[in-house]
Formats: sequence, C-alpha cells, structure tokens
Amino acid sequence: MSTEEPLLRVDNLAVRYGSAQALFDVSFELPPNSALAVLGSNGAGKSTLARALSGLVPSCGGSAEFAGRDLLTLSAPRIRRAGLVHLPEGRGVFPGLTVQENLRMALVVDRRDRGGALQRAFEIFPVLAMRRRQLAGTLSGGEQQMLSLARALMVEPRLVIADEMSLGLAPRLVDVVFDSLARARDAGVSVIMIEQFARRALAFADRCLILQRGQSTWFGPATDAGEELLHRYLGEAGAA
Repeated sequence: MSTEEPLLRVDNLAVRYGSAQALFDVSFELPPNSALAVLGSNGAGKSTLARALSGLVPSCGGSAEFAGRDLLTLSAPRIRRAGLVHLPEGRGVFPGLTVQENLRMALVVDRRDRGGALQRAFEIFPVLAMRRRQLAGTLSGGEQQMLSLARALMVEPRLVIADEMSLGLAPRLVDVVFDSLARARDAGVSVIMIEQFARRALAFADRCLILQRGQSTWFGPATDAGEELLHRYLGEAGAA
C-alpha cells in the first residue's frame, strides 16, 4: 500500500441546485498517477461531481483538496492553471474556429509557451497537425474528441476529468478516446473517467466510485467491481 499523499482528496462533498440537492456527502481519494472510474445511471450526480471539482458549480458542504490546495475556494481558471482540467460532455470545441485556433484558445487561460504547447499537441495527435487549418466543426466526432483531449494535454495537467468522452461515437472512435487517455496516463497524468461503458472504464481504472441519486454507494478497487455489483447499482443497461 502506497504511503504517498493523495493527489485529490474529497470529503463529504455536497452540491445543491436551488432547493434540489444533487450530491450528498461524497468522499473518495485519488493517488497520483492513477485513474478513477465514476459510474452511475443518468442523473446519479456524475457530471455534477465533475463540475464541482472544476469550479463550475459551487458546493454547499464538505471539502476537496487538490495537490494540497483547497479547490472549493478557487475559481475555474485558477483550478485549471493548478493542473486540473475538465473535459465536459459534448466535446467542448469551438466549431467556427480552426483546429489551431481552438488549441490557442486553451493557452489564453493557461498562459503557457504557445509554440512548445502547440508542438506537443501535434506530436500527441498527428492527425490534428494535418488538419490545423480546418474548421473544428467540420471534423469527425472522433477528431473533435481528439481536439478536446489535445486542448487538455498540451498544458501538461496533473489530473484530467473526462466526462462521457465516448458518448455518441462509433466503436472505432471509442478506441481512439481510450487510447488517448491511456497515453495521458503513461505520461503521468491522473484521470477521473465518467463513462457509459462500465466494463471498459473498469479495465482502464485503478479504483471505482459508484454514484446513485447523488450518493456514493460503493468505492473500492476497480478489480473488485464485479458483475453482481454493477447489475445491483447500474442495472442491465448500465453494466454493459
């Protein structure tokens, strides 16, 4: 068992939208250089968790520390500059801008060396280098996901939260997403994966968090999240 301090520590995190509470006392830890699969049915609170950790929605209780810093007191741009990058559901690219302009937009927030960061993005995804002057909206779905990942990885984050990046993609392009995230892990980036393909997410991750109606119903090693557990909490469709 590693004695290394967690990269991310979440304790009793709660989020409320008006009178409706979306998260109830969610707790977990993520060590450095590791991956967490966050699973649950629609409306379980998975994306709310991602938004709270990335500063997009306020919490109403609990705490969250990233690399020793209190996340809940930081704005979204400061969280990103600290090394936590959120890739939201829906690809998050600017369709009316070229590939290169999309990449440069990411650097406006992060204030990194543009030349070096752009070169790093094109080395990770050579197909984007060939399409650098193409409008992002004309890329295929898989290429748009590559662009979204490139925007994150070019700034050398410590943690990436990938929210349903395979949603709506053909199986071959789902492979591209998983391969890209595996490449990030190999480079030392920790990953929180919110994913519809439960078995693939578990094969990728070290740990698993299952949410149900905004509450944590199970947390443990991904290898222990077997068929019975998945069917109990996710049902037939969610366990696929």
